[in-house]
Order: sequence, then C-alpha cells, then structure tokens
Amino acid sequence: MYQYDQYDQAMVDARVEEFRDQVRRRLAGDINDDQFKPLRLKNGLYLQLHAYMLRVAIPYGTFNSRQMRKLAHIARTYDRGYGHFTTRQNIQYNWIKLEEAPDILAELASVEMHAIQTSGESIRNISADQYAGAAADEICDPRPWAELIRQATTFHPEFSYLPRKFKIAVISAAEDRAALRWHDCALRIVRNEAGEEGFEVYAGGGMGRTPFIAYKIRDFLPAAQIFSYLQAILRVWNLHARRDNIHKQRMKILVHELGEEEFRRQVEEEFQTFLALGTDFPQAEYDRIAAYFTPPPFEAGLSDDIDRSDPDFALWVDRQVVAHKAPGYAIANISLKPVGGIPGDISAEQMELVADLAERYSFDEIRATHAQNLVLPHVRKADLYALWQALDAAGLANVNLDLVTDIIACPGLDYCTLANARSIPVAQKIAERFANMERQLDIGELKIKISGCINACGHHHAGQIGILGVDRKGTENYQLLLGGSGAEDTSQAKITGPGFDEAGIVDAVERTVERYRELREPGERFLDTYRRVGLDPFKEAIYG
Repeated sequence: MYQYDQYDQAMVDARVEEFRDQVRRRLAGDINDDQFKPLRLKNGLYLQLHAYMLRVAIPYGTFNSRQMRKLAHIARTYDRGYGHFTTRQNIQYNWIKLEEAPDILAELASVEMHAIQTSGESIRNISADQYAGAAADEICDPRPWAELIRQATTFHPEFSYLPRKFKIAVISAAEDRAALRWHDCALRIVRNEAGEEGFEVYAGGGMGRTPFIAYKIRDFLPAAQIFSYLQAILRVWNLHARRDNIHKQRMKILVHELGEEEFRRQVEEEFQTFLALGTDFPQAEYDRIAAYFTPPPFEAGLSDDIDRSDPDFALWVDRQVVAHKAPGYAIANISLKPVGGIPGDISAEQMELVADLAERYSFDEIRATHAQNLVLPHVRKADLYALWQALDAAGLANVNLDLVTDIIACPGLDYCTLANARSIPVAQKIAERFANMERQLDIGELKIKISGCINACGHHHAGQIGILGVDRKGTENYQLLLGGSGAEDTSQAKITGPGFDEAGIVDAVERTVERYRELREPGERFLDTYRRVGLDPFKEAIYG
C-alpha cells in the first residue's frame, strides 16, 4: 500500500497544526460558528445531534494493522469504545469533543491517515473494489490509479471550491463491487482490441434527493490521458453548475439538464484544451505510485484443498470466502452485521483483533467495503480454519454476506442532524425477524439498504429492498422501495406506495420476501424475480 514520503507527511502535519489554531480561535470566541463551519468541514468534522462527528478517510478502503490499532486507540481514548464504518469506505466517530479534535488528527497523522476532504464541497475519498489486488476476475489492481488521482486532486486549486461534493470510484473487474454508476464520476479499467489499458468513463450518477444512474460518456480513454479527462469533466461542471440552489448543484443535475450528448460534447471540447496543456501524469509518476502496490510475496505450490469437516466452518467458507488470484489463497470477508447489532459498528477490542489477524494471516492488509464490512484480502487457504476460530471467538464470524441480514444502514436519527427517522432500530428488527440461518440461506441474495432521510447515505435507491425514513407530521414514517441495484446490473428502486411505522415496515419487508418465495423460479435471486414479474404482485402482498 502507499506510504507517505517527507512531503506527504509535512502536508498532513501542517494541516493538523493549522486546524489546531482554528479550533483554539473558535474556543476563544475569536471566530463564530458560521466562520468555523467551513474550516471544520475541510477536516472531516461535522456537528451532529449530540456531539461532533469525525469522518476519517481510508483511501480506496485499504489500510494496515498499525492504522487499525490507531483507530482502536482513538475509539477508546476519544470516543465511546467503537467506530462506525460507512458506505464510502471511511470510518466515523460519533462522540468527539471539539477541543480534542486536533489531537485526534495528530494521532491519525502519526500513522499516515487524515480526515481531509471527507466532507465539504470537494473531491471526496476515492473508493474502489475492496478485492483490488486480490480478485481473480480483475484486469489489474485499480488502486495505483485511485492513489494517483487522489494525490493529483487533493489541495488542487481548481477543485478547492467545487459547487458540491464530488465522488469518484475506480474498479477493474466486470463485477461491480463499488456501486460504480452511483458516483459522480466512475472509472472502469478495460483493455481495447490492441490489449492497451484504458478507462470506460461514466458521469452524472448519484443518490440523494434526485437520484440518477451515471451515463457512459467514453467507451475507451487511454489511461495516460485520465487526468486531462477528469479536469475536463470538472471544468464543465464548474462552469455551468447551479450555485444558487443547494439541491441543484450536484453534477448529476447538470448532466441531466444539459443532456447526455451535450455534456459529452462539452467535456470532449475541454479535453482537447487540457491535452494541449500537457497536464497528464508522466509514466514515471504512475510507476512510482504503482511500486507501492506490488503483490505480496505469495508462496508457490500451496494446496487449494480446505478441510470442511467442521460444518460451521464450512458454512462460513461457503458464504464469506471468495476466490483469490493466487493459487492456495482466498479472500475472507468479515461481517460487521451481527443480528441485533448496529451495521458497520466495531469495538476497539475487535479492531485490535482484526489488526492482529491481518498481520498473522493477510500480509498486513485490511480492506473496508462500501457495504460496511471488512476484508482480509490475502489469506492462505490452509489458515482459514484458524482465522475463522479467532473471528468466531470475537463475534466476527457472522455468516450473512449479501444475505437478508447483511443490511446497510446510515446512523439515522440516533446521531445525524439531517435525518428524519431512525435507521438503526429498523435494521436491527429486520435482522432479528430473519435471524434463522436456514431461512436466510433459502432466501439467498437479498440486499436491504436503509436511509434515515432523502440524502441516501444508506443507499436505499440501490437496495433490492430499500427503506427511506421520512418525517410525516412529526412522526417517523418509512417508505418501501423495490428493485434497486448497486452492482453491474445497476438499477434504481421504485417506491411501492404509502409508508409504514417502524413495526409496519418490518412486516412489509417480510410480506415482500414471502411473496418472492412464492413467485421465484429455480435459481432466481429476489432481484431477478422482481424484474420478471414487476411491482404489482409485490404491492398486492404488501398492501393486501
């Protein structure tokens, strides 16, 4: 993984001291809340319902045991003993004291981490496939490109005051494990007929109040021209974005209003200007970055056999372990969705255990996923049983990847000042309703995503079953949506009809699932059945 040089470290250290002075002035009353707000947001510090919340960047979801131990230390020292992994491969702390925020940033800087551009009108933490560098189906490791873009855009003056936030994802496999087309700009690494690597480019995606799925605006962009093309996209948006209405400032609105063809035409025109300026990365810079992402020293000649004599272990392997590119190795998914737990939450003690296991079994690499889980990407198959035993003892061997209890949920009204309804209790009650393992396995893949407000941090638009919490005359109300996808078969979920109270939405989900079990044909996922039969049979079951 990438390691800071003296310039990276100096920039992050300087930013900590700059923020320390800003906090000192705020606490002394030299600047007011309005003046302080843009300063704290540039350092990932939000003011939530009960306390400040700090969002820490984990670029492309990759980190190591030293960093995980520091995150555990921060959870124990400055929060209430836990952290919350988000839907954009970040981690959040919900109980931060303002006077301690600079010390936390200094702690993060000591392990090459920060919270820069995890909020505000900037290019946010760049996300990627959580299996990058390990996946058997990828063309190449996409993370060097993500890191290159991160370095080129952080603190870039053109991108310092964007109309709104801007989200980028990079993958290099046909299977989409990053919700690619739900991003403002999405890059999929492909090869052309000559075998050259380049990018499919998508633009204009995003969730929130007005959801759009990104359009493909380039079938193939030579890899060496990516920075010119990104600058062209951002230039068009910067030139024409609505800055008079916060609800219309995202790039997806501009793309929709200009139309796909006109947006593409303007980007291509600007692209020619940037090409002539020669601002793209030299090959040597890509090579410098890529050197940090060379594969670990995999052993040769390992067996692919796994002793499956323990049925509980075999069940975990079948659900939580996926194929690795190197013979004898596997990718192990760690669920942060225990039944009755809070999706994405992990205690300091569990963090330290995962750090130990990453060192012992996974070449010191950990990944955070956009589905609020963790991954150990490089585990010898011969070590899987020992790994599973250690995870099981710590309550981290849950078997539910992509099943009905693997629920994505935002913090909702329990923490968030923007939320209209609570998400966490709904997720907990649905998980408890479907806790039976045999029933979960019979239902098969079913992705439930819950947001506590229209901002869609819980990705409800992309849920095969989505739940949106709204405020109805002072009462929490939940709308049910069906048919969304954040995978390679991207689709937007549709609202089924009138909403429900908290107990009612759990019953509505169960009626939906049972109708699916009645209607499905052999081998069909919930989403397949929904697409084949349409919304009406489900509405009939939900509303009678």
